[in-house]
Amino acid sequence: MEPENDTQILEFLLLGFSEQAEIQLLIFWLFLSMYLVTVLGNLLIILAIISDSHLHTPMYFFLANLSFVDICFTSTTIPKMLVNIQTQSKTITYAGCITQMYFLLLFSGLDIFLLTVMAYDRYVAICHPLHYMIVMNHRLCRLLVLACWIMSFLNSLLHSFMVLRLSFCTDLEIPHFFCELNQVVHHACSDTFLNDMVIYITAVFLAVGPLTGILYSYSKIVSSIRAISSAQGKYKAFSTCASHLSVVFLFYCTLLGVYLSSAVTQNSHSTATASLVYTVVTPMLNPFIYSLRNKDIKSALRRLLGRTPGREPIHPPQ
Repeated sequence: MEPENDTQILEFLLLGFSEQAEIQLLIFWLFLSMYLVTVLGNLLIILAIISDSHLHTPMYFFLANLSFVDICFTSTTIPKMLVNIQTQSKTITYAGCITQMYFLLLFSGLDIFLLTVMAYDRYVAICHPLHYMIVMNHRLCRLLVLACWIMSFLNSLLHSFMVLRLSFCTDLEIPHFFCELNQVVHHACSDTFLNDMVIYITAVFLAVGPLTGILYSYSKIVSSIRAISSAQGKYKAFSTCASHLSVVFLFYCTLLGVYLSSAVTQNSHSTATASLVYTVVTPMLNPFIYSLRNKDIKSALRRLLGRTPGREPIHPPQ
């Protein structure tokens, strides 16, 4: 009974990056700026897609969902960190830590699944262009997004329940700026073997499975692009995939790098710094990656911000 009572009053300490006042002030303004850029950039992408009828296609439907998830993903960690710096407090309650961990797992899983669905969308568009609007119809697109939410919800719920069964004896110092799953589990007093097994199994399901699907889709895409005779046709086909490939590369490389480095080294502060890339930097860069190389997005943003007249709306086939 004692471990349970300790768990109820438990508070975690998020150590963050530095205890020096000058550096904390710099971190506060840096993270606040990055958070505002992330929210504004992704919000503009969503508004541009909603307001422009030319972008009411499956590819941009998935992109709007990805932008929404990126806003939520960043919002699970940065606001709490900013509040802690402002109040000179490092504490987060047990319930707050579990809640933060749940939503972090939910939105990171959604990022992974949506990137996989977007790869499948590009595969159908390039490899089977004549059947694209038939295969990627509105019903299938909604079902794919719903499936992403369900799978990610079940994954985050599973890990949250697995953490709730653990006992924590004292207040714990987490050398991170958020409640990261591995850090919380490995500071428990009770046996964590079952938790570790679930983490490894779900990691294979969430990382290897979707990544295999993405690589398979793009292997077929590359084969189809090579079969195109004209150089202009090859460039046009590749340009539609370049933005998505950049986001996949940035997200997966940093995510895998964090977990591989945490398995090799015990330097938790370096792992926390690496985690910053996929939790903050990648969601911030996504709007720039998708807009800089995409003429349709840039045109929609110009019309949205400058209120310039657009073309006559062309309704996509149902």
